[in-house]
Amino acid sequence: MAFATAHTVSLQGAVGHLIEVQADVSPGIVATIVVGRPDVSLNEARDRCRMAIANSDLGWPATKRVTILLSPADLSKTGSHFDLAMAVAVLGANGAVPKASLQGCLFVGELTLAGGLRSVPGVLPMVLAAARRGITEVYVPEPQAAEAAMVPGVSVYGMRSLAQVAAQLAGEEVPEAPPVAEQSGSRLLSWRGDDRLDDTDMVDVLGLADARYALEVAAAGGHHVMLTGPKGAGKTTLAERMPGLLPDLDGEESLELTAIHSLAGVLDPAGGMLTRPPFAAPHHDASKASLIGGGTGRVRPGAISRAHHGVLFLDEFPLFRTDVIEALRQPLESGDVTIARGEESATFPARGIVVVACNPCPCGEYSPVARDNQCKCGERARRDYRSRITGPLSDRIDITREVAPLRGGEVGAAPPEPTAAIRARVTAARDRQAQRYAGCGWRLNGHAPGPALRDLWPLTASAQRVLDDKISKGLLTRRGAVRVHRLAWTVADLAGAPGPGEVELCTALRLRTAEPLMLSDLTRRAG
Repeated sequence: MAFATAHTVSLQGAVGHLIEVQADVSPGIVATIVVGRPDVSLNEARDRCRMAIANSDLGWPATKRVTILLSPADLSKTGSHFDLAMAVAVLGANGAVPKASLQGCLFVGELTLAGGLRSVPGVLPMVLAAARRGITEVYVPEPQAAEAAMVPGVSVYGMRSLAQVAAQLAGEEVPEAPPVAEQSGSRLLSWRGDDRLDDTDMVDVLGLADARYALEVAAAGGHHVMLTGPKGAGKTTLAERMPGLLPDLDGEESLELTAIHSLAGVLDPAGGMLTRPPFAAPHHDASKASLIGGGTGRVRPGAISRAHHGVLFLDEFPLFRTDVIEALRQPLESGDVTIARGEESATFPARGIVVVACNPCPCGEYSPVARDNQCKCGERARRDYRSRITGPLSDRIDITREVAPLRGGEVGAAPPEPTAAIRARVTAARDRQAQRYAGCGWRLNGHAPGPALRDLWPLTASAQRVLDDKISKGLLTRRGAVRVHRLAWTVADLAGAPGPGEVELCTALRLRTAEPLMLSDLTRRAG
């Protein structure tokens, strides 16, 4: 029977579906038909596969009818990475490679007309999905072999051409082939690379003890932050140093983040696993698709998902488009993004810390306490500017801080702490949270559900009375009360306290409502 099956993966958001690529070569009207809900790129794959096989001297069945089924047939398929699996299935059906050699194998790669292989995005999540379905051998373009090898328990073959794949499957000597062409994207401005924040340190931030402590709490518990203040006050300086406060990613977090970057097509194959929390700072003119996710054709994760386990910094926040600002409601609340289009739905994780920075007015000069106020904006302009940040959105931000510019003599006697010292406290606080939430579906206070906190990790009676009083007076919403409860636990974890009492709750309330912190809040340290 002239029939063979190969396997590849179809990605629906962050979910990978194992696809059976079944090929049948039989007598009939000469044609090549692809069925199983292929998109335009897959219909074009018929000609790519035919010419790749012919130019590799592997014998295309030119006098037969070739039918290729992508199963399950009710799942829409898209992407050029199906090419290699389709070609190999046809070779198996035509007798050019043993059918048995295709069992338990995954084939991912785009073919050129000459039979060469090209790299494709999303290799890591594809291999992860296939490994969970029992795949043990993986054939990918050579530059992406290291990426595929990040998944434990699979044997990876980095190949340069279809002829090499066929020889490997047939147990023959693998022929030489030209190197695989790199993906078309490349960085043009290397001096603005992602490593530009490596030399930043909190020791460079003079004064601003209030905001520094707020960022420490945010880093320790995974809380979102809003920094407001006139231009030049230090909002961007603080935000750019926040990734340095976060500990290295563990193995599970590293694999998850690397898979997201691979899915987005921004992973450097030579860089290996991502081990440091990412930092993303999109321009305020960014579209909703670029920030939240989407795009034409295959849905890809946006900046908020690429900053998963890291920091997303939104500078000049009121200048972002209204639809972008409002689209942040869901990820700020749930920690993920769901993009629905017709019959398709894609969900991406978004558990990063969101830091937004706002000027007090369009010109950025207004300061309610400065005597030499240079603002030329009217009160109506300032009110309209601030109103772009709606109440439902600001209610989802845990910490609000006013960042005032330093005046002469305000630096203080104590020298600023370096990033390493703060990161040590943040790491210790996160370790306490990991022990407390062992076996739960979350790791940080900022992600803990309200009912679980209330039932399993409640506040003391006196602290709860203070919180209930704020709610009864309309100073806090129920959502805000949950976020204050989370903040109180993080304050306690940083201080090494067994749990949050009234002191920790009052600190959390001041962090939430932008009230100035007391000196005891800024000097409370673990151990």
